[in-house]
Amino acid sequence: MMIDWDAFAPLAAMLGGLLIGTAAGLLLLLNGRIAGISGIVGGLLRPRIGDVGWRIAFVAGLLAAPLAWAAVAPLPPLRVDAGYPLLVAAGLLVGAGTRYAAGCTSGHGVCGLSRLSPRSLVATVAFMGAGFATVFVARHLIGI
Repeated sequence: MMIDWDAFAPLAAMLGGLLIGTAAGLLLLLNGRIAGISGIVGGLLRPRIGDVGWRIAFVAGLLAAPLAWAAVAPLPPLRVDAGYPLLVAAGLLVGAGTRYAAGCTSGHGVCGLSRLSPRSLVATVAFMGAGFATVFVARHLIGI
């Protein structure tokens, strides 16, 4: 493995993490909700009266962010090193994992860990470990 030092941007990563943490904290403080994307989108699929507006605004913000970025700076190049069947399989596995873990990486990894949730710690260790194992198998054993 080699690190692309030309693309290494610790300041941008730190600012991005600060923005994510601030947004998650504000959503919890002002709305009493956890910023877990799977739960937010899942709530749109089974809407309840009075619970849809903030979810639509959150998802709209996620979709608008790259457009706002593109207005001030060039977007980074998009590179996907997998075919559609592998991407579909990966998406289905991630979806099943979020249902099994009762939350996604943002809900458990960002919000749950910041609240010192033991359940989120176990979930985060599990999905990070599964991710490490998947990359190792795919890159070093199978050669994808």
